[in-house]
Amino acid sequence: MIQNTDAADAPIAEPDGARGIGTGLTILFAFACGALAANLYYAQPLVALIGADTGLPVSLESFIVTAAQVGYAIGLVLLVPLGDIVENRKLILATTALNLVSLAGLALLPGLAALFAMTLLVGITSCAAQMIVPLAANLAPASQRGAVVGNVMTGLLGGILLARPIASFLAEYLGWRGVFGVSGLAVGAILVAGLFLVPERRPSAGKGYGDLIASLGRLFIEEPVLRRRGLYHAAMFASFSMFWTAAPIILFREPFNFTSSGVALFTLAGVFGVFAAPVAGRLADRGHARRGTVIAISLAIAAFVLAWFGKTVFWPLLLAGIVIDLGVQANLVLGQREIYQLNETIRNRLNAVYMTTFFLGGALGSSLASPLLENFGWAAICLVGAGLPAAALTYFAISEGRTTHASGA
Repeated sequence: MIQNTDAADAPIAEPDGARGIGTGLTILFAFACGALAANLYYAQPLVALIGADTGLPVSLESFIVTAAQVGYAIGLVLLVPLGDIVENRKLILATTALNLVSLAGLALLPGLAALFAMTLLVGITSCAAQMIVPLAANLAPASQRGAVVGNVMTGLLGGILLARPIASFLAEYLGWRGVFGVSGLAVGAILVAGLFLVPERRPSAGKGYGDLIASLGRLFIEEPVLRRRGLYHAAMFASFSMFWTAAPIILFREPFNFTSSGVALFTLAGVFGVFAAPVAGRLADRGHARRGTVIAISLAIAAFVLAWFGKTVFWPLLLAGIVIDLGVQANLVLGQREIYQLNETIRNRLNAVYMTTFFLGGALGSSLASPLLENFGWAAICLVGAGLPAAALTYFAISEGRTTHASGA
């Protein structure tokens, strides 16, 4: 439990789940979270196509993915905490509307400047997904909160895992711009439904915006569980982003010569990661979070050992995609469980700090993918990709060996 929460972090006074949440609204929230989160991943299998179309140098192609992830981190820091002080319905709908505008710009506006500006804005405004999850938790009765949040997170996870194959399939017929056009249609439908279905939630007056944002840095510095879990997953997400940005690039080349549809089938391997979430949750609930963390991080290392043999042989690459998704999704669930136990009154900010930390790691991984691949080859991807989770495992062994906090993390 957080020991350094000051008076400024006092609970927001409001009825606990006073309005309730029905099945229809839960489905809308799950679909919205999935569609918004997917925006960050559509470009991963498309960077080679986007680069060829826009004249972007090959060594810089992965920075397209980086721009979306950096944008998301900005949104997590600057926008998501507003859910603690601003009426939630207006905040979510306004952010979603800006997401729709940015997707339209990405699909229609020419030039590299527009490409990166709109990608950054898509990333920033896709953080609306992380405003919806706390709203669902606040609307749900305490007795149903876990189930409701679990259902909404299933939608978010599904969007992440399906984004890559959907993007590859659509690009085969509509081009890369068409992928973001279709995403815009989905977000537009969500916005219209939200105007009618999303209820209001008015937090009690509390922090000013400056104090709210400043408290995020204090949480990272003062709360060791949050800091450790954020850094573990930053390393994991960096290796994850590196793999899923670089692997489609080599599949378009000799000896594979995949089409976009072929890459789509390959990226479907990531869907197996969804099976890691319930297993990781059960391990944590039974007091095995530490053991689960070791297993999850070790899976990421093993994935790059497999990937080492995948430069010219397909099946090790396919297996590596399955294994890394299993490890990363398991570690995400374990980390979320630990931070959500810290202080229920500031979950929006805890969530913002955790997500920002590891998405910055993801941005680092995706930014390294093209330069490493072009200058040093696939072996460099595998070495750095394995080294990042190995560093996290070392940090885990050093830091967690010195503490025996009650959560069993």
